[in-house]
Formats: sequence, structure tokens, C-alpha cells
Amino acid sequence: MSMMLDMRGIVRRFGHVVANDAIDLDVAAGEIVGLLGENGSGKSTLMKVLFGMLPPDAGTISFRGQPLTGHTPAAAMAAGIAMIHQHFMLVDAMTVAENVMLGWRDAGRLLRRKEMADRIRDVSRRFGLDLDPDARVAALSLGRRQRVEILKAILRNAELLVLDEPTSNLASAEVAELLTVLRRLRQEGKGIIFISHKLPEVLEICDKVVVLRAGRVTGRTSVAGASQGMLAEMMIGRDVTAPRPPMVASSPGPARLSVKDFLAPGLARLSFEIRRGEIFGVAGVDGNGQIELVEALAGLRPAGSGAITIDGHDVTRASVAARLTRGLAYMPADRGTTALVKTMSVAENLMLRDSGRPPYGHGLLLTRGPANAKARALMADYDIRARDPSFIAGRLSGGNQQKIVVARELDRRPAVLIAHQAAWGLDPGATHFVLDRMLALREAGAAILYVSSELEEVLAISDRIAVMARGGFAGIVPRGEVDPRQLGIWMAGRAA
Repeated sequence: MSMMLDMRGIVRRFGHVVANDAIDLDVAAGEIVGLLGENGSGKSTLMKVLFGMLPPDAGTISFRGQPLTGHTPAAAMAAGIAMIHQHFMLVDAMTVAENVMLGWRDAGRLLRRKEMADRIRDVSRRFGLDLDPDARVAALSLGRRQRVEILKAILRNAELLVLDEPTSNLASAEVAELLTVLRRLRQEGKGIIFISHKLPEVLEICDKVVVLRAGRVTGRTSVAGASQGMLAEMMIGRDVTAPRPPMVASSPGPARLSVKDFLAPGLARLSFEIRRGEIFGVAGVDGNGQIELVEALAGLRPAGSGAITIDGHDVTRASVAARLTRGLAYMPADRGTTALVKTMSVAENLMLRDSGRPPYGHGLLLTRGPANAKARALMADYDIRARDPSFIAGRLSGGNQQKIVVARELDRRPAVLIAHQAAWGLDPGATHFVLDRMLALREAGAAILYVSSELEEVLAISDRIAVMARGGFAGIVPRGEVDPRQLGIWMAGRAA
């Protein structure tokens, strides 16, 4: 295979912090390279250097035999490098064809709309993308939106595609379809950098793997003969991939969260309860009412009818603040707009729940000394890798941002915790850590609603499991009686 990308000795510093320390990375034509590492290991920084978003402090980049020096993202795209981000750069109100043409000078100058639609159909068939040029992006699933981004890259003659956590928001069927598309791209001679924390997918699709830890390359291996345990050890120094034995609560107590005949927009009528010392897991394909359920319970959406009680207190129409006072904690899945204020510091985000009470703050103002001391303690306890409490949260890796949310909500020792995609974007070691904290909170007597599209996570820590489909529960089963076949039937939307 001819070498497409050759990065040698890449160094990138932020003050005294060395984010990339003499990193070598190469990708051949027709090769998929997995780039792995813990949250904050330097993966995103390295890709920003490649794409021209950050200049390296040392090292060289060669692409298709030509040096890339002092380049911009526009120059990287012109050279044939494309980045497919976790959050898609699409306009929902536009069609697939309009999104492809948007911002592409050649499309507007040289091609008519019909010709563009014909090209989209041709490329879509060739790479198995199955896209209709006239479809509105707003009506597409997340998996198909991702294919639009891939289509844009192909039509712009990209030879190297960088995919950052491409399966994090996809249902299992869409993951399989994406991997089929990537195999087709490889057959056509494209190079691909596949950044992921999902080790089974890395082993399935990649040809080789490069592992980063603390800004350095700690491992390189061909995927042939590699195992999840081997990759996990390279990433974090130990194997955390072994299946967890079912952890069933020994003696769950009385109901702490009770939901009776509850109806809200986007939901079927629901009745369930979660007892003291119990984790109630909710599995299912995203988009089946999970966000409507957690936001209604947290007080972010109005209730239609029915009742919600916390420790016997009716909170059906209580404010968010009143629910917090009753002991409710909520971890939203959307850390970009709901769970965090990205323009605020790590300390300010960690203290959002406590900013109005002594000694951490008064009114809208934080008392810096106590607040920073508390923030440093939480940063150490939850391994939040930031320079100091004043560091801006939005500049951290996605995994470290998620750790801020976890630390803020779990440290309050809530009576009831609603956790939606709590381990989203976390590496295997951090996921293991978060699940352990959930179990410890359960043992302390909390009632936990754990909602995740990752079935393995739900099975790992839940005492009872519900499968959500079409806004309601298709079935509820104790962990010890789980039948994987039955779960699959429920997830397909067929009730028990």
C-alpha cells in the first residue's frame, strides 16, 4: 500500500502542558487506522494539528508526498483531508443536495442543481450511502445525516477521512451500515482515521491501531490477533473490558421515585417505581421517548396527567429547583447545551448547584476560595484533567466535560438520580469508574434511573431493566431473568 499520510515527531504544547509529545502517525491508501486513547490523551489535538486548526510546535506532516506546513483547514480540505465531526455541520431545513452544495464554490459555479442531484445518486449507489438528494435533512436519522457528511467529503475529492467517535449516537443497525460504508471506502482506496472508545468496533473495522496516553504513543499493533483487553491495557494500563457479573441489590427498600399513570407529550402512559438501593435501567434505540421521559421527570417538560412523587412528596408540577430540594439530581445527555455552560470555568460548572449557598457562594457570586478548593477536590476525585479550576470547560475534551457533569451530580449524594447517557464519550477506564460510582450511590440508598442506548452498560449495573419503544415501556424484567432475544423483540417495538 502506498503511504498517504505521514506525521513525524508532532509536538504541541499549551503553556507547560505537552498535549502531543513527538507523535508519529501514518495512514496508507486503502487503510483504516484506529486512533485510541483515554479522554484527554491528545487525540483531538493531534487531529486539529493535521487539519490545520492548530500549528505544531515541532514535527512534519506529509500528505500524498507533499509537505503540509502552516496550512489552514481550507488548505487541508483542498489537499484532500476531511473531518467528520461528532456534531454534524448540516442545515436541517435544507435538502441533502442543498447541504452538499452549501459553501462549495465549484458546485455553485459549475454545476446545476439537477446535475448535482445526479452526482449524489451516482456516488450514493457506488458507496452504499442510500441517500435521496431531495430529502430534507431534518427528516433523516442520525445515521443518514452522518452519511450526508461522508457524501460531502467524497464529492469534494477527499482521500483521507477522519471520523471522530462516528458511532457514538447511532443505533446498532446504523452502526453496522456505517461499517459497511467504511469498508466500501477502503476498497476504493480511501484512507480513514477511526477515533473511537468502542473497542469491539475498532477490532471489527480497523487494519491497525495507534494508542495514545498522556500525549505519547504507548502502543501500535495490527488488529489481527489483538483483543479488547490488549487495547485497554495500552490505553489505561489495565484491562477493564471483562464482563461484570450482575450486581443485584441485596435488599432494596421502599419506593423513592414513583411514577403513576404519567402522560406527557411524546410519551405513552407510564407507571413504575424505583426503590431505595435500586438501579432501574432503561434500554432502547434512541428516539423512542427517552429524552421526553428524563426531561419530564426533571421538570424541564410539562406533565400532561398522572403523578410523580419523590419520597412520598408530590413533585408532578414542581419547579426544577423544588425537585432539587427534594433530592433529585439530573445528568442530561446533551452536555453541549444543557448539562454544561461551556464558556464558564471548570469550578463554575462544578458549583452550579451550590453557588447560592455558603460557603461556596452568595446569590449569583461564587466565593472563590471555598469554591476553588471544592473544585480541586472533585477534579482529583473524578480525574478531571484540567490545568486548574479556572480553565474554561468548553476547551476540555468531551470526556472531561462529561466527568464534570458526573462529579457535580453524584457529589450531592442525591435521593434520586436520573442519568441519561452518563458514560457517553468516555473511554473504557472512565466508563468503568462512572459505573462503579453509580453502584456506590445505589449502595448508599439512592434510587437511580439509568437510561442508555448502550445495552451492555444497562445490563452491567441494573437491578431491573425496561426497554423503551414508541414512547412507552415494551417490557420490564429483573436483571436475573433477562433473555437477550426478548430484549431484541422489545427494542424492535413489539410488546410482551
